[in-house]
Amino acid sequence: MIDRTAVRNTANYLRNVRPIDPEEISEYIEGVPHPGVVRETLREEAFDLRLRERDDGTFVPVDDDPVAPPGWEPTEFPERYAVAVEDLLVGEFGADWHTGESGDRLREAIRRLKTDYFYGNDVRYDRVAALGYAIYHLPDYYAAIGYVLDDLAENGLLDRTLRVLDVGAGVGGPALGLHDYLPADAAVDYHAVEPSAAADVLDRLLDETERNFRPTIHRTTAELAFGLKETDGTDAPPDSIPDEPFDLVLFGNVLSELTDPVGVLEAGLNALVNDGSVVALAPADRETAIGLRRIERVVATPGSGVDVYSPTLRLWPDATPEDRGWSFDVRGDLAVPPFQRRLDEATDRDATDEPGEFHNVDVQFAYAILRTDGTRRVDVQASADRCARLADSEAHVTDRVNLLVVKLSHDLSEGDNELYRVGDGSQAVDHYLVRTRGTELNRDLGDADYGAVLFVENGLVLWNGDEGAYNVVVDAETVVDLVAP
Repeated sequence: MIDRTAVRNTANYLRNVRPIDPEEISEYIEGVPHPGVVRETLREEAFDLRLRERDDGTFVPVDDDPVAPPGWEPTEFPERYAVAVEDLLVGEFGADWHTGESGDRLREAIRRLKTDYFYGNDVRYDRVAALGYAIYHLPDYYAAIGYVLDDLAENGLLDRTLRVLDVGAGVGGPALGLHDYLPADAAVDYHAVEPSAAADVLDRLLDETERNFRPTIHRTTAELAFGLKETDGTDAPPDSIPDEPFDLVLFGNVLSELTDPVGVLEAGLNALVNDGSVVALAPADRETAIGLRRIERVVATPGSGVDVYSPTLRLWPDATPEDRGWSFDVRGDLAVPPFQRRLDEATDRDATDEPGEFHNVDVQFAYAILRTDGTRRVDVQASADRCARLADSEAHVTDRVNLLVVKLSHDLSEGDNELYRVGDGSQAVDHYLVRTRGTELNRDLGDADYGAVLFVENGLVLWNGDEGAYNVVVDAETVVDLVAP
């Protein structure tokens, strides 16, 4: 048995002197253990020592500077991951996996998953369903997570040493996106919770990650992992997650599938370090996106100690929104990955059927980042002496008012007047800014990114009875200023 304390002490002594070589350390340890044993011990201790392993087998300290936004704008799903997906498909069904009976089974699995998500049915993942999910959803979730992480990185809130818990990790879209988003000199202790057959796909894809991204898969449910449920004899014994708190807890398209999503999300928040973040990601479709907001609002109530970091900022103290909350971001499409193209081209279609049923390259997603340290992406609050609350819009119909709002959509119009969903954290029903005339004084409305904070001066409040929403008209008399991007 190697003396781990001696290894740690020696590594700490040498860390600021020169790269830590396992062969050198072995000479300082009683019994002179084999350098390979020392190397494996250093790998196991590296995260806690804030060390990373270099290609030459030596270890160096991880930089103390936080992760900077890397300019994340992927245009395609990386080839090495695409090859790994096809390796799985070929291993399961053979080289012609996309044709014949196997192609039909995969297409049926994808259709069934899409239907179940649309209607809110229980989703079950056997081996074929997990591979179908990887074909259809792996690329867009890979891209989406990086855009969400930008919200944290822009404020220096992603450390280069991260302990991550990925709850409902599925086939690994968020995991692979996180891996590629972080710089090469980061060190990650990654833990995935995934009870289904998707864990086998995840396990293979994680083989493509670098040496300092150290994964562990816990094949158990979220409820068992957090101790919210005891085994009843039918469940496998829980695969315990580490007791150490996490810097980042991810929920990627899983909250809508849980029996107790609020309890699991609260457990995730309780598993954070003091300055950690929970990131919840969901598809942009109406039911799952609104469901995410509903869960967010139950957990992040005034006085709960949980704050919405982004994107749906509460701009009025002690306010909680009550509108539908259907809000999602939209980013640039990806190129169609080869495995989606092969499956789609082999589909038996009538002459009138449109190709592309099994292409999924739209990057559209709803998300919430929650924290327990009071930090928000933008430290801005509204004041009654400068602007009106959206909660009071009924009293301002046909009046011109000033507002402080968060932009919560891209242009939703279909070629008519530009239309943007907004919120300030107090709204009881949906609110939209409708630009009927663009000017230099209100151009920030269109130019601002999703999640930006805007000050609207002299907007005209109208009630839209057909939609059951308030429209705030932005015209030649209205000024829109970007307060925070």
